Amino acid sequence: MFAADFEYYRAGSVAEARELLAAHPGAKLLAGGHSLIPLLKLRLAAPAAVVDIGRIGELHGISNGGGALHIGALTTHAEIAASAAVNAGAEALAEAASQIGDPAVRNRGTIGGNVAHADPASDLPTVLAALGATFTVSGPDGERSLAAADFFQGMMATALGEHDILTAVNVPAAGSGSGSAYVKFSHPASRYAVVGAAAAVTGAGGTCAGASVAVGGATAVPVRCASVEAALAGRALSADAIAAAAAAAGSDFGDDLLGDVFASGEYRKAVAPVYVQRALTAAAERAG
Repeated sequence: MFAADFEYYRAGSVAEARELLAAHPGAKLLAGGHSLIPLLKLRLAAPAAVVDIGRIGELHGISNGGGALHIGALTTHAEIAASAAVNAGAEALAEAASQIGDPAVRNRGTIGGNVAHADPASDLPTVLAALGATFTVSGPDGERSLAAADFFQGMMATALGEHDILTAVNVPAAGSGSGSAYVKFSHPASRYAVVGAAAAVTGAGGTCAGASVAVGGATAVPVRCASVEAALAGRALSADAIAAAAAAAGSDFGDDLLGDVFASGEYRKAVAPVYVQRALTAAAERAG
């Protein structure tokens, strides 16, 4: 199927993109195109105008400073997976980026487009929730920063307004004694996460000084597993302690579980502790 007719504009800067959005109500932003173009072709989206931001230089690149990784919204999954700074400071993010789709998708798809689309089966929202990422948004009233819990608001729904542009994702860089990991049960056809688990662990003398765990794929937005985090705090990072903590993951899910012909909501909830345990084990090993 072909997309409905629309006007096409290419923005040269964030400021110009905001102007174009204001001048064309209902316009959609085009970055890598892997989320928007299928919607256009299926006519699930039919905007009167599309604003291409894919060549705005200020939205590209990865920098490391002030204890955080600053990742431009147009940075591709392949660039994130290959980045030495990301592999050193946020292993789970590099790990997740390397598992998205296939090489063609990873070389064109962007972190900004991925999280703005907010597909519940996507990998990056889960990882960014676990790592405590913040999202820099440029809007009519200036720039603001949102935490993951505030940014992701529902199935394919975020806090981005009609005239907002996501410009960057900021991820705290792991310090000494910290490690993170991401593992998922991939759908065999799409490679999306049926269940995905991300964990970040800080150890001190073999004891857990802090843990952050999130699960995606089972609910509309990533779920922070507070029960798992609390069960592991202050405990030795042993296989038994990790297994016992991971078993609590199911208690953090509400009643609004996602299911389909491939995997029911109850199945996803049941297998989540397995993937949480795997993510925690890998993160703890990396924490040393």
